[in-house]
Amino acid sequence: MSNFNIFKIGVGPSSSHTFGPMVAANLFCEEIVDKLDRTKRVKITLFGSLSLTGKGHLSDKATIWGLTNLKAKELTSDIQEEVLNKALVDKKLNLCGKKEIEFNYDTDIIFSKEFLPFHENAMKIEIFDGNSNLIHSEIYYSTGGGFVVSDSKKDERNSLSNKGNALKIDINHAIDAVKICEKNNWNLSKLSYEYERQFHSDEEIRKFCLEIFDVMQKAYENGIEPKCDTLPSSLKLKRRAKGLKQRLTTTNDPLNMIDHISLYAIAVAEENAGGSRVVTAPTNGAAGVIPAVMLYLKNHKENFNDDAIINFLLSAMLIGSLYKKNGSISGAEAGCQAEIGSASSMAAGAMADFMGADIKKSFSAAEIAMEHHLGLTCDPVLGLVQIPCIERNAFGAIKAISAARMALIRKSTPVVSLDEIIKTMYETGKDMNSKYKETSLGGLATNLSDFC
Repeated sequence: MSNFNIFKIGVGPSSSHTFGPMVAANLFCEEIVDKLDRTKRVKITLFGSLSLTGKGHLSDKATIWGLTNLKAKELTSDIQEEVLNKALVDKKLNLCGKKEIEFNYDTDIIFSKEFLPFHENAMKIEIFDGNSNLIHSEIYYSTGGGFVVSDSKKDERNSLSNKGNALKIDINHAIDAVKICEKNNWNLSKLSYEYERQFHSDEEIRKFCLEIFDVMQKAYENGIEPKCDTLPSSLKLKRRAKGLKQRLTTTNDPLNMIDHISLYAIAVAEENAGGSRVVTAPTNGAAGVIPAVMLYLKNHKENFNDDAIINFLLSAMLIGSLYKKNGSISGAEAGCQAEIGSASSMAAGAMADFMGADIKKSFSAAEIAMEHHLGLTCDPVLGLVQIPCIERNAFGAIKAISAARMALIRKSTPVVSLDEIIKTMYETGKDMNSKYKETSLGGLATNLSDFC
């Protein structure tokens, strides 16, 4: 499987809770094309984390958009509002963009506190005929980063993943990557490039990477010139990126480089929190980390040209794939360490590669970054990707840069490997109390007295 899917262009605020349900609804529409003529009602049930923080993450609205067959890349604020008005006010849903049916939000979307066994983010979509007879039903799991698997195909997905040995270059663990690079005298970005050439042409690789960075840059540009000074929600959280940008144009503070990095991350994270267009990198909740490090290199270092951008993203996506295969990138499954931590790790390894590191040092940078995110909880206030998520993007970016520099100047051999830290992160997440895994049942989510 190509690692391009680590980076997806979508909408905020959450890749697992917004983007994922939308993708699931799109998939459901593909399954029921021949059943639409008999369909009179659709029912959506959100389970576990999707239910507990679904409204704050717009899971309910995203499912409505997806069931009208809208794709994330096509969404605009006008289209979003038009579809929601039709569904919530007129009580009509243009199912799959082909058939208008009656829709009642209060009875057709169910928020269940039950957790299904396969994954913490689960949803069921059902359609019925005019006599309330079930026509078709499917359960979907949103596993993080916009990745979705249906209950009927989850075993098929596992069997397909084991067919990777047919590839000339097969990478399942960091140790595999190190062995290949040492044999061929490659660095991390070269390995990732050659791996992707098994699925894409040189032009496709170049076009994809440059498009991804272009969307990241536009998210930053929109973030420093927002249309509204506050983020949507009862928190009424004031956007800070615009003011921080203005301050940076006038200050002589010798430490303002830290503020620049924070600015890049916060601007993108605020755009995500506002439901705007961003890149899952590898998730929406961590969408500001990699862009912040890339903008730091582009604006404050030399030679970060198009080729460097492509190599950076290739390096990052390969590291991200190792977390996806052997750990998790889902806050609902493993806490925020799986989101901000994995993004910081990806950025650290990619930055080290840009600065001339061999694969061992790049992986060392990635390991260092994750090591100091271990145990990080996911406790969003009101189920929103705002507090503490936005600031965490800034700290994730700063840690990534520190980790890359630390790995490059290190003379001793690292004791902890990237494979070991990924395994540790996943085990830590599984051991973590569920109230700290994107449920808003603990931590900051319950200790802010004004909002609890």
